[in-house]
Amino acid sequence: MEKSLFKKITGNQMFIPLMALLLLVVINLVVDPGFFKVTLGTNNAGNPVLSGYLITILDYGSELAILAIGMTLVTAASGGQDISVGATIAICGSVMLRVLCGTNPRPDAIQAPILVAFLVACVVGMLCGAFNGALVSFFKIQPMIATLILFTAGRSIAAWVNNNMLPIVPDPKFAYFGGFIPGIPVPTTVFIVIICIVITILLLKFTNLGLYTQAVGINEKSARLNGINPTFMKFLAFVILGLCVAVAALIKVSRISTINYSVIAKDIEMDAILAVALGGNSLSGGKFNMWASIVGAYVIQFLTTTLYKFSVRSDALAAYKAVVVILLVVFSAPKVREAVGSFAKKLTSKNALKEEA
Repeated sequence: MEKSLFKKITGNQMFIPLMALLLLVVINLVVDPGFFKVTLGTNNAGNPVLSGYLITILDYGSELAILAIGMTLVTAASGGQDISVGATIAICGSVMLRVLCGTNPRPDAIQAPILVAFLVACVVGMLCGAFNGALVSFFKIQPMIATLILFTAGRSIAAWVNNNMLPIVPDPKFAYFGGFIPGIPVPTTVFIVIICIVITILLLKFTNLGLYTQAVGINEKSARLNGINPTFMKFLAFVILGLCVAVAALIKVSRISTINYSVIAKDIEMDAILAVALGGNSLSGGKFNMWASIVGAYVIQFLTTTLYKFSVRSDALAAYKAVVVILLVVFSAPKVREAVGSFAKKLTSKNALKEEA
């Protein structure tokens, strides 16, 4: 009974991300229990806002969780990853600012409704996703190579959209999406990610999106024999990721009401891929657990916030995250899993012998 329970717990896909989360919680509890303190204060406008490291994790982890949703589908369907996510965020954000500010980088009022600017950014994001998806699905180019094009050229395209100027949105309401709505102390990003998660759950529950995506990732030939179009499913996965990128771009640009083409969302694609891997999803495609990817995204943000608290420089964060990647690869290796399983089996059998004696 104990053996089967242990195997059931460790075999659950949520085991690794939850254990990583627990480890981070314990470390912060030991080093500084104040890490978990949440206070209610006011911002510069005099509105009530919640603050603390946990609020920061929820806030900045939200945009990563949104990207992890799309990246999970792309990984499951294509067996590869999109490394152009950060550059595409720059493109979508730049287009959004162009619609809002027009040709004047310092307008007195916005030139179009925020909703219109966001919808245009969504179209652009999906077009970028369609470009990547077409290269992968129709031209059979390996995903990382296909998305290398936008990864390389994306930020230059973003700068070209606004003639290399840095427009500033004059409407304070635009900042609500990446900040706080007056009177609501919880970051708006939390509500945005909840909406995205609910929509994703409904799509996976009431459509065949999840089933078809997994079928294509597991065995493309078998999927085709069962009436599934692998080319379309791969293409669709990249388009959905493009939509997720547009939502993340809204949050990113809204935080400062402007854009820095070379810095915005820098290396965020690595965090999104790491979130999918930390969720126990195979990076070679096939079965996936969306909840595990979302939890993995918040674990990555928890790690980032913890490292910043320990005064780790931003340019050194990648090295620490690389250690996490190495550990994930090692623990997910079949030989390591077999060794852990045999060790657990020996341990339980010894305990059983002791009890009998």
